[in-house]
Amino acid sequence: MAFPGTYNINYYEGDTYEFIIYPKTANGAVYNLENQTALFKIANSVGPSPTFSASASAIIDATYSYITCKISPSIGRSLVAGTTYYYDVQISNGVENVHTLLKGTISVTADVTGA
Repeated sequence: MAFPGTYNINYYEGDTYEFIIYPKTANGAVYNLENQTALFKIANSVGPSPTFSASASAIIDATYSYITCKISPSIGRSLVAGTTYYYDVQISNGVENVHTLLKGTISVTADVTGA
């Protein structure tokens, strides 16, 4: 694994937002996701003590070696328009190996319908 990639998200308040990560090894080979768990965490600040944090969905498909990440409407409605949030996606096989695959910001735009 290399240093995490950066992907900044423009998010429309309350919508479903999905993306897929295909992890690779340092030499470009497919990363084996068997026996791994994934975590997609959103917070209003980086570091150990954010005042807001939520765990969004991160589901591993070990057969095809990808992770589907999803911000559901229930989490999306708790994000305040005009606020910048931070996220990262990590995989681990317990405590001995943790890899951050992707990080970035989430910029929230208010929706029209108030959903």
